[in-house]
Amino acid sequence: MSDTICVGTISGAFGVHGEVRLKSFTADPEAIADYAPLTTEDGSRSFDVQITRPLKGGFAARLSGVRSKEDADALNGTQLFAPRDRLPSLPDDEYYHADLIGLTVVDPGGVEIGTVKAVLNHGAADLLELIVPGSSRTVLLPFTLAAVPTIDLAAGRIVADPPEGLLE
Repeated sequence: MSDTICVGTISGAFGVHGEVRLKSFTADPEAIADYAPLTTEDGSRSFDVQITRPLKGGFAARLSGVRSKEDADALNGTQLFAPRDRLPSLPDDEYYHADLIGLTVVDPGGVEIGTVKAVLNHGAADLLELIVPGSSRTVLLPFTLAAVPTIDLAAGRIVADPPEGLLE
């Protein structure tokens, strides 16, 4: 498991005075500022965060060291990470996406059906995007208790009972 978790992303500048558009991935979106300082994925930059106002799909925020529109634009697409130990502990039935990506997915008989490429949510429910073994093809598995009854992080695997016809 990674020592850091992606908690948000910068989606460009907001205004001309160095504010950024910030999309939060935390359960309480405003709590992203509580986990600061946030770092880039490689850890080369660190930012204190001050949310200045809500925006559609996120927030306007000031980041330490970002003073101009050009500075903010240069960070467009940058993911922001917080140390795992600063984040809240999760209940037994909740997981950080970062912990699921890369896990092997097997059917109830133990036959490998894929590897988790991404965890997606397009509004209705979470989906696991699986890379099918021996192929570049992916399938979307509903991330529900019925379809994914067992997640064993220690063993690095997920037992899934995919809906009929999903893998055909």
